[in-house]
Amino acid sequence: MSNPTWASILSWLGTQGIQILLIVIGSILLARLAGFVSRRVTRSIAQGEENRDSLVQSETAKHRYAVAQVITYVVVALIVVVAAVGVVDRLGISLTTLVAPATVLGAALGFGAQRVVQDFLAGFFVVTERHYGYGDVVTIWVTGCSEPAEGTVEDVTLRITRVRTADGEVVTVPNGQIVKTINRSKDWARAVVDVPVRNQYIVPATHSLHRLCDDIIHDQQFRDLLLDKPTVIGVEEIGAEETVLRIVARSLPGKQFEVSRELRVRVAHCLAGLGVDSDQVQAVGTSGELSTSAPQSEEKGEDA
Repeated sequence: MSNPTWASILSWLGTQGIQILLIVIGSILLARLAGFVSRRVTRSIAQGEENRDSLVQSETAKHRYAVAQVITYVVVALIVVVAAVGVVDRLGISLTTLVAPATVLGAALGFGAQRVVQDFLAGFFVVTERHYGYGDVVTIWVTGCSEPAEGTVEDVTLRITRVRTADGEVVTVPNGQIVKTINRSKDWARAVVDVPVRNQYIVPATHSLHRLCDDIIHDQQFRDLLLDKPTVIGVEEIGAEETVLRIVARSLPGKQFEVSRELRVRVAHCLAGLGVDSDQVQAVGTSGELSTSAPQSEEKGEDA
């Protein structure tokens, strides 16, 4: 290779080559800085919740955590795009010559990556409309799956939602495939407990349950989990030998399961003299849930 060729290569490396290297290094550092800032922000949010001395995260904190994750994702994507444009420009390739190939490539990606685009759009609405956030207890129905994903939200991005189940498994759900969600940690929740009582003991059992509800709201440990006094709704079901009485208790979001378990134990202890044991007292479920449907494309055509 002739000396002029070597000289031109060395000259290019000393100018455009160094610039390209600096762009790549700078973009990597900026991306890492964005991740570092995101971690600091989420850590600050968590610390603020600890200082608030609350048993559950506020809805604002959950939303801020999700927004911080999404902003980080968008910032990193912008850094990559700007760096790529800078590298192409330093390589001497005119951006105007890439318009036609970019159009064809965009059309191809539009057909081939419809699901990805759909995931991003659905994720945008999940975050902005606050369907759920970090730490929420949710049930998510996904297209093509017979069983929903149930558990605690660990991460929400524009593309996916990660949920950890009660068994410790992590379920990753594409946002575009979500057709319905139930949020059991939105603002408040309600524990519902059914108590089967023999027909001859309906009146004394009802009085005992009313007294139990009065005692519970004055119990400091239990009161911290409740928003108001548990209520004996009354007769829920009448049978030939037994009648079912229902108790409901409005609790802090995500604490309805703990309230339900404690309520069942206390009801069983209170009515032990009337032949009611813990195996007969059943937690029917929870209400006060927020059910939402994620934005869907026309091809799904399903009404959540």
